[in-house]
Amino acid sequence: MEILIEDPITTCLSPSVYDMICKLGFEARENCDISSIVTQNGEVCWTTITDCVVYTESAQGLDYGGSVRLLGPVCQAVHLHLSSLTKGQFETRYSSGFQWTGVPELFPEMFDALGSLQSLAISLSLMKLTSCLERALGDVYLLIRKECPFLLRDLIASEELSQVFGQSVMDVLKVFVGSPRGLNLRNVLWHGFAAPQEIPPKYCSMMILLTAGLGQLLKGYLQQTKFTLAHRPFITLTSLEDLIVFPDVTYEVLSVLEEVMKKSTFILKIMLPYWEVALLNFKSHRFADCAILLLVQLETGLRKVFATVNKCPKRLLTAESTALYTTFDEILAKHLNDGKINQLPLFLGEPAMQEKAAVRALVSIAEAYGARCHPVSQLKKQVLSCERSIGVWPLLPLPEGSEREAQRSEGNSEINACHSLITEIVAELCHHVPETHRVPHASEHLRPEEWPQLLRELCSIPVRTLFCPRAVLEVLAVLRKIGAHCCRVCGQVAACAELRRRRWEDRSLRSRQRRNYLRLVHSIKLLSPMLYLILLLIALELVNIHVVLGKNTSEYQQYLRFLKSVLQYTENLAAYTSQDKNKWDEAVNLTQVALLKIWTFSEKKQMLIHLAKKSTSKVV
Repeated sequence: MEILIEDPITTCLSPSVYDMICKLGFEARENCDISSIVTQNGEVCWTTITDCVVYTESAQGLDYGGSVRLLGPVCQAVHLHLSSLTKGQFETRYSSGFQWTGVPELFPEMFDALGSLQSLAISLSLMKLTSCLERALGDVYLLIRKECPFLLRDLIASEELSQVFGQSVMDVLKVFVGSPRGLNLRNVLWHGFAAPQEIPPKYCSMMILLTAGLGQLLKGYLQQTKFTLAHRPFITLTSLEDLIVFPDVTYEVLSVLEEVMKKSTFILKIMLPYWEVALLNFKSHRFADCAILLLVQLETGLRKVFATVNKCPKRLLTAESTALYTTFDEILAKHLNDGKINQLPLFLGEPAMQEKAAVRALVSIAEAYGARCHPVSQLKKQVLSCERSIGVWPLLPLPEGSEREAQRSEGNSEINACHSLITEIVAELCHHVPETHRVPHASEHLRPEEWPQLLRELCSIPVRTLFCPRAVLEVLAVLRKIGAHCCRVCGQVAACAELRRRRWEDRSLRSRQRRNYLRLVHSIKLLSPMLYLILLLIALELVNIHVVLGKNTSEYQQYLRFLKSVLQYTENLAAYTSQDKNKWDEAVNLTQVALLKIWTFSEKKQMLIHLAKKSTSKVV
């Protein structure tokens, strides 16, 4: 294994980025009156701030350097102002302005960090602030549009946010966090380029004030439009399997890790304070703070290895505004920009720890670890959860006589046609199940009792998660939405069947409701194999997900349109099977249309399973 040679690195900021963050905002020395920036009641005077933003001669773009120079004294005045307040005064004046973020409890912590004068605490606060600001701005964007931009810079540059906050206000945000040509505080911190002492505290103070000011502007917009801001729910890990992954970390292990941190060439010396505080946070059970710091420093350390093994030392620094930063996307990619093989994955194939008995348990767990929160893993969980829910349907007790009545009243040709189509499509899909994971008779006729085993077999196939290009993630997102609606349908059908059964037995169903219940009983026999079919489709496409990169732009768009048509079907099915709708006949009609679309697309041989088979045939 090639040994990493430690370099006397003093900064990971390129010269121009270092000047932008550490020098430009300190060139103007004049004092700024805080009363022109914020009132006694904590109202932000935006005009004073937006007047500091200057534009290029053509007025087509921002003069980022000039804006940072003029904003420097404003930031200093804000920093001195916040430093002069007690915590009670801070909360009284500004707490209402933080409510729109959805996490107002973070801001008193940030205020404490400013008062501590500890550079690392201030950097961590700024990371938390930019993260919650990005999410909150996305929630505001969703007041107007249905899908949020993927990148923060696109979100800040959007017309939708300009409608809410005003273009001049959004230009201020561009200077601080929305462009690689500005201070770009969010990216230089979250991608691990900035050492703790390189982030001026006054920029943290300014971002706190700007966040409160945005909350004040949003309040006026909501009052005017009568809109209500809804926050997207956070992801919570509820499975013990996800939560209990690593063994208990003893103080003996932590002391060994402290030794390793000080000696390891993986860790840049200027970044060592981040690691030390991460360890302290772990000991204090502040696991979120620990994870934030370690995630960022993992990227920094891997970037150092990447730059060393690929012999491109300049990639360790932040890029200029005309080039892309070296981030996880490129660090973990198979190829470099010039087409050469990335040496990092090959290098990491060898054990990297110093062997110590105290950390062997951690090393063995890490080596066997599979992604738990990656979209691929989450999709597999959805498929298996939905499969278990459908498996309960045959166990749903039916009132005496209801099934016989359902059979007498509902023997229509539409349902029979659907069953025939399902059989044909499943037979076609089963031909693409990897031979090593087929169940008996899978290539001929899949029996109902064999569905669960087949889906579990497919979900046990490893899918590469180390590097997922944008196209792969986009397809995964659509598949997960399809899976989510399937899960919703499963829950609704079971709940509705149980409720109607009880009311049937209590003789509290009116005549029309009895007929509707009979339709439900009959529809279950169609919806069950249909949902299994969709789960099989998802599982097979997931196994071949990376093959999507072999599609050209036109083929990719056609494929996405197909998946979105399946998504539309599951959305409508979820609506029709809800307890307030109970449109079971309409659900059958929907199902027939959806089956025809799936069959037609399958006939065109444009699914990933078909493309994967072509690729394999070419190799053979």
